[in-house]
Amino acid sequence: MDFSSKLLENAVYEISQLPGIGKRTALRLALHLLKQPKDQTSALSNSLLKLREEIKFCSNCHNISDVVLCEICANPKRDESIVCVVEDIRDVMAIENTGQYRGLYHVLGGRISPMEGVGPQNLTIDSLVNKSKEGIIKELIFALSSTMEGDTTNFYIYKQIEGMGLKTSTIARGIAVGDELEYADEVTLGRSILNRVPFENSLKLG
Repeated sequence: MDFSSKLLENAVYEISQLPGIGKRTALRLALHLLKQPKDQTSALSNSLLKLREEIKFCSNCHNISDVVLCEICANPKRDESIVCVVEDIRDVMAIENTGQYRGLYHVLGGRISPMEGVGPQNLTIDSLVNKSKEGIIKELIFALSSTMEGDTTNFYIYKQIEGMGLKTSTIARGIAVGDELEYADEVTLGRSILNRVPFENSLKLG
């Protein structure tokens, strides 16, 4: 792809680094931005800079937040004895949209995947185990994607907290095997949370 401007070429290259964005789409987006008022383009760039520089991660659940303790963890109406274990912020948003869950979350930041070089030490599993030892949590709900990596991560955490007297459950398989949580419709996901089953049962079925 030949460019008449090095500035345009650099912009297209940076935009194309975003997931799912190819060079042609990146070029279309860059040209679109050029046609917009400067104020609008500046607002976009400033919001991205502020996002990168000022975003925080909740000290309790590792969710993305504007403050040290996210709104969910700071809400006294949430049940802190139930913690839903998810991969990332998108899963929190998906479950919150169902309106069926009133507990807290723990965001792992991914799932164990040796093929991708992601081990337990790269996730927030130690933080979850330490919280589990405090005696406040009564139930952990495993709500990871039903993939081999998700199941491996579930089992690893289960072995780490085994013997602590915690109830462990997993979302009902209304979510198809291999599906990502964020793409499930709200009704199906909501029912999967409400109809969760003991994690030990999923081990017997697996």
